[in-house]
Amino acid sequence: MLKALDIRDMLIIDRLEVSFQPGLNVLTGETGAGKSILLDALGFVLGWRGRAELVRQGAEQGEVVAVFELPKQHPVHAVLANIGVPAGAELILRRINSKEGRKTAWVNDRRCSGEALRALSEHLVELHGQHDDRGLLNARGHRTLLDEYGGHQRLLKTTKEAFAAWSKAQSDLANALSEAALIREEEDFLRYALKELEALAAAPGEEVELDAKRRMMQASERIRDDVTRAHSALTKEGAEGQITDAVQWLNGAADGAEGRLDGALGGLSRALTELDGAVQQIEACLDEMAFNPSDLEDAEERLFAIRGLARKHQVSPDAVPQLAQDLRTKLDRLDQSDEDLADLRTVVNTAEATYEAAAHRLTEARKTAAVMLDQAVMAELAPLKMDRAVFATRVTTATTDSAEGRDVVAFEVAPNPGAPSGPLAKIASGGELSRFLLALKVCLSEADGGRTIIFDEIDRGVGGATADAVGRRLNDLAQQGQVLVVTHSPQVAALGQHHWRVEKHVVQDVTTSTVVPLDDAARIDEIARMLSGDTITDEARAAAQALLP
Repeated sequence: MLKALDIRDMLIIDRLEVSFQPGLNVLTGETGAGKSILLDALGFVLGWRGRAELVRQGAEQGEVVAVFELPKQHPVHAVLANIGVPAGAELILRRINSKEGRKTAWVNDRRCSGEALRALSEHLVELHGQHDDRGLLNARGHRTLLDEYGGHQRLLKTTKEAFAAWSKAQSDLANALSEAALIREEEDFLRYALKELEALAAAPGEEVELDAKRRMMQASERIRDDVTRAHSALTKEGAEGQITDAVQWLNGAADGAEGRLDGALGGLSRALTELDGAVQQIEACLDEMAFNPSDLEDAEERLFAIRGLARKHQVSPDAVPQLAQDLRTKLDRLDQSDEDLADLRTVVNTAEATYEAAAHRLTEARKTAAVMLDQAVMAELAPLKMDRAVFATRVTTATTDSAEGRDVVAFEVAPNPGAPSGPLAKIASGGELSRFLLALKVCLSEADGGRTIIFDEIDRGVGGATADAVGRRLNDLAQQGQVLVVTHSPQVAALGQHHWRVEKHVVQDVTTSTVVPLDDAARIDEIARMLSGDTITDEARAAAQALLP
């Protein structure tokens, strides 16, 4: 419910505070007094697109604050949670417009965007007028209104889930077909490349091992002769033999030397031991360097083959074994693709059938609800003096499938017997349109979800008993929540539970507009003015008194 509207420096309003009440709130006033400015200001703070220049002349900025009362289960709570704004029993919207045109908005003192305001407004306010494209005249919303009226939330949920599953299955199949097509385009190359890689059969880390082996064999060719000569110099034909001879000669002389050769003999013995170890290491090295010259050729040939394939496929040599595995996997998928594609087509067909069944159930439910809505609207038209008019909810097949089903819903009317039916906004005249909209709104009122409903001169073009019937319908509608009505009809104004008069004043060539709450006496005078004009007579007051319930 809209509790309060605070407007500062907007259009011809310098400062205005209005507190609204539950039930039927009526705003009246002379033409041009500024009633539409209130709606412009409310639309501004709700993020609706409207007039470009709203700031009062001479002011630096304009500001509008709207305060709403929120029940615990109000759908706005979910929107607030989605945009990260704390919620409570009260919602405060504030929006500023600078004279340069910059707009800034807050929700419960949290900075927010105009898009966030519009998302909130969808659950806060519903505006209806003869030229409003946000309400019942907007054919794009008729399907949603019918679904709310028929209580199709569960069917809609099932249809949306089925459509999502079908869309995913179609996407999976399309991706698989695309992948298979790409692989088939390069199938010959893949099979040739894999054959080449499998013939080489490179092992992980083999390139590093071959490179080390190759370098070792290349080095062996350069140093083997020197190592061999060193080996010869140290063995029996060389140093080992000479030391052995020296030991024998010294052993023969040791007895006569009386111990003076013992140190020398010990040192030579240790030298022979160390020499033997060195010779063994040299021999081991010679064994390792012993290779067939063809081994070097083989190692180089394989090393160059691995590196050549790596360059060919633009991968590192270490990645060549994995490349073979990747190509093998691709070809395996290709070989398996026919079976996989068949499985995916089965999934698509199953998902499509599930969606078709859900969409069909939703269509049937919509057709049933359409009949019920038509009967309800027709019943409401009779008291509005349109008992010969025809209202019809058309449910036709859409050109494309969607998550909301396969239906197009449109509200059509035929104001007179035998006249062709057509869209609300195009077929009905001003007065007829007002009554059609009101009858439809009364029937759809249970789906409002706690919105404040605003009717902007919806009673234009009607009078007398018809205007009284319109007022009574508005009053009935207001019993379920809050309704704001901008009206020129005294019959409608008389049925309001709360009455405000919009007034325009000119002081020193400056025009301002204000809103005045009316007590019982002032209300009689206002309704009398609406009946008789500027001159209020006793007869007009008596007539006004008679209109009041």
